[in-house]
Amino acid sequence: MKFPFHVIRPILLILAIAPMQVFGWGQTGHRVVGQIAENHLNPEAANAVKALLGEESLAMCANWMDHIKSNDAYDHMNPWHYCTIPDGLSYHTCEHPDEGDVIQAIEHLIVEIETKEFLYAENEVMAVKMLAHLVGDLHQPLHVGNGTDKGGNDFKIKWFGDYSNLHRIWDSDLINHQQLSYTEYAAWIDYTNPADVVAWQGSTVIDWAHESQTIRMTIYPEEGASSLGYGYNYEHIETLNQRLLQAGVRLAGILNALYGSSNGHS
Repeated sequence: MKFPFHVIRPILLILAIAPMQVFGWGQTGHRVVGQIAENHLNPEAANAVKALLGEESLAMCANWMDHIKSNDAYDHMNPWHYCTIPDGLSYHTCEHPDEGDVIQAIEHLIVEIETKEFLYAENEVMAVKMLAHLVGDLHQPLHVGNGTDKGGNDFKIKWFGDYSNLHRIWDSDLINHQQLSYTEYAAWIDYTNPADVVAWQGSTVIDWAHESQTIRMTIYPEEGASSLGYGYNYEHIETLNQRLLQAGVRLAGILNALYGSSNGHS
């Protein structure tokens, strides 16, 4: 039986005008972060994470917090994917929402795993999955918003001629443009030296937010730009790749500290 077109047409119209749900880094980016973190776990932490997650890898569970957005019971977690630090301010000098943000969520989850007293997460497995996602989110520069354009979601611009926005370009368009699987992408960018690992893992969660804030102020297109493409990719892909790499290394640092030996590091 043919579906009546007078019913189909309104549905198509709603889909066309409905706002797109934006996910931090997109599925590939979050999996890259999770894969790099696994690469940098010490043996004790790797065994502990494996015992918690079973057959699910950090790479595959890193999108869990986006997947549960389909469940209204988890709506209270939506503000935990980002924070706002306006230009010219620091995290210490700006206001913070009562419902929490990505910095508070990461810090709470670390304490919850240490103490085994869960508030943000329901249990330890959930806490690890949330960490795997939120550490990635904080390293996406537009997840530290300026407070004026919803983290670049309201900054409408085309990507290679197709309608997009600046947030989506950094979440997924730039990453998808490389045409790599998450394992290929992780293998491409996962090159570190010991000094970088020590420095990256030795910084604070608020430091990571300020890094994203600094980068954010450099990635808005020039006034009058209508479409981005090869030039924007060339100018910013190294920065994007470094943020993915730092997120993975830092996630590993957190898990090594929580589950690894006292002197273990990646």
